Amino acid sequence: MRLSTTDFVSPAVVWAALMGLALLVSSSLPAKAEMLQPYKDALFAYQTVLETADDGDYRVVEYQELRDINGRDQVPERRVKRAYVSLGVKKSQVNETISVAGRAIDVMRVGRETGGAFSVVFVHGRGGDRRLGANDYSFGGNFNRLKNLAVENGGVYYAPSVGSFDEAGVADVAALIAHAKASSGGKPVVLACASMGSFICWGIARVPDAVAALDGMMIMGGPADETFLKSAAYKAKLPVFFSHGSADSVYPAAAQVSFYRKLKKTGYPVRLVLFETGSHGTPVRMTDWRDALNWIAARQHS
Repeated sequence: MRLSTTDFVSPAVVWAALMGLALLVSSSLPAKAEMLQPYKDALFAYQTVLETADDGDYRVVEYQELRDINGRDQVPERRVKRAYVSLGVKKSQVNETISVAGRAIDVMRVGRETGGAFSVVFVHGRGGDRRLGANDYSFGGNFNRLKNLAVENGGVYYAPSVGSFDEAGVADVAALIAHAKASSGGKPVVLACASMGSFICWGIARVPDAVAALDGMMIMGGPADETFLKSAAYKAKLPVFFSHGSADSVYPAAAQVSFYRKLKKTGYPVRLVLFETGSHGTPVRMTDWRDALNWIAARQHS
């Protein structure tokens, strides 16, 4: 039998064909689903990342006051430009008092009353109440984006009024977490705390029932708490996301960076976003809610 050059296929050609087939198959496979789909990411996603480490879990993000406040707000620190807000979400917003475990908790809720795909609970800092987390125009429109992320993705967002940052406040938030978990039928619940409100997060970390109902915590411009290493949350490896301003004069960034590194050395699921030159209020304005919540969701299913 005679063979011509058309009957012979070189190994290189076969390899190229196989690689092409592999790429075709991989491109047709669905990407790993994220809990939250994009919403105004071009406006709210982090700008320049100046430094990254720990496979992206430690990031230093550029912050410029002239760009991120003066350039973003119509009235600096009071009213963001219209492009950053979508007010149709307000039709899904209510103020209500939730009675659970013998406690009455005033909350602002956006999204489904029952059956939500996930829940986010935001705890304000000193001097605040539920109106802070409901504010559409302040903080660069960041809370309006969170509202829309919740509604667009079938979830629910709660902003309670917390009367004190002691055991009573912790008990109120623990009751709200239990309510959110039950109302959603067991779907993920994330607790986010800003500034002094972080005392509530650290207190919740020591409440086993509340920890069991949570899927993650966010500490935004709050203090570090070394006692966390002995908490129920630490034992359960509850994912924790930190965001902090490098120039924070209330809770110095160095303490939070040090605490992050201590947790990271133990293999704990933790992430820190540090806003270079950012002040105490920067994390509430600049934290990318979608990025943080998707990171927490991925840790729960990894």
